[in-house]
Amino acid sequence: MASQHRKPRSAGARVAGIRTPALATAALTSVALLSQTANAAPSDDGKPSLEEVEKKVDDLYRQAESATEKYNAAKEKTTKQRKRTDSLVDDVAQRTQKLNEAREELGSYAAAQYRTGASAPDTAAFLLADTPQDYFDQNQLMSRLTDRQKGAVDDYVTEQSATMKQRQEATESLATLTDAQSDLKIAKAAVQKKLGEARELLSRLTAQEKARLAAIEKQRQEEAARKAAELARQQAAEQAAAQQESGGASAVTGSSSTAPSTSTSGSGSEDPSYATKAEKALAFARAQIGKPYVWGATGPDSYDCSGLTQAVWKAAGVTLPRTTYDQVDAGTTVSLADARPGDLIFFYDDVSHVGVYIGNGMMIHAPKPGAYVREESVFYDGESGIHSVVRPT
Repeated sequence: MASQHRKPRSAGARVAGIRTPALATAALTSVALLSQTANAAPSDDGKPSLEEVEKKVDDLYRQAESATEKYNAAKEKTTKQRKRTDSLVDDVAQRTQKLNEAREELGSYAAAQYRTGASAPDTAAFLLADTPQDYFDQNQLMSRLTDRQKGAVDDYVTEQSATMKQRQEATESLATLTDAQSDLKIAKAAVQKKLGEARELLSRLTAQEKARLAAIEKQRQEEAARKAAELARQQAAEQAAAQQESGGASAVTGSSSTAPSTSTSGSGSEDPSYATKAEKALAFARAQIGKPYVWGATGPDSYDCSGLTQAVWKAAGVTLPRTTYDQVDAGTTVSLADARPGDLIFFYDDVSHVGVYIGNGMMIHAPKPGAYVREESVFYDGESGIHSVVRPT
């Protein structure tokens, strides 16, 4: 079910990292710092170490988010299938009404024949026949009917065939709906199971362990902020270079005020219409900050990650698909260095998380259960966690 919604990507489709040795040094420094803080030998009583608990909880939250996207896909499929089934059932009812009307018209002809005493045996046989057209063909009665009566017979046969076909389609649609509802229940159970396991692990931590875990998270955030600042400096430098190059080229032609930029980096080649839409999208996104993450939610009071990005761009008049698996294909892929405000940042190999870029290496996203919509570095889970950047179209 859910696997068909995934869009696997080759390693080459992932975004390139920031191209500066300073980041590599910072990353190594961060690893050392985190290792010194987090590493603890397993206790003698067999309890997992703090870093093992931390990794397990993070993995469970990621698995829960992946399951949430599968739930979203199943829910969307169920909704569509229910609409199709309802439409087919309504169509069957309408066709059945037309079939009854055609049968009544044929009945009036039979009654007239009965009153006049003409062809009563044939009429009775006709009304009892499963396939009236076959009966007429076999008994050569068509030659004795008026054009209006022949038309009534044709209408009856056509409606009978169409009604039988629609009834079959409705039956098959109901079966598909049942399967979709089953997939929905399975996905929902998977999410609840992963979240329950994460909560259970966290509940076992002592106050001291929770404090140490918070300190580790703080260091992660500081490192992510450093990387975001480095990305912001790189983007600013590339933008300045692009503007300088554009200005020089314009000066040569003597039309610096009208010559378009030929740069492909950052906002040096910014499309005014996209910038206007992105501005509306980001204004909406900022207004959602502080609202809780709730899996499967699409607003207005709570969101999951893809529900938020869908709502953000809807506010700008752009319709995005419901799931991360489909949103990742709803635009043009660009490099991380070329990311503009409004672009979507996707995470992990299974494309199970997404946020909206706001510039300077930062994004707004709905992070995980128990958290709230917030601004955060795009490197919140390390540079390797970034899958791709997509500009909605």
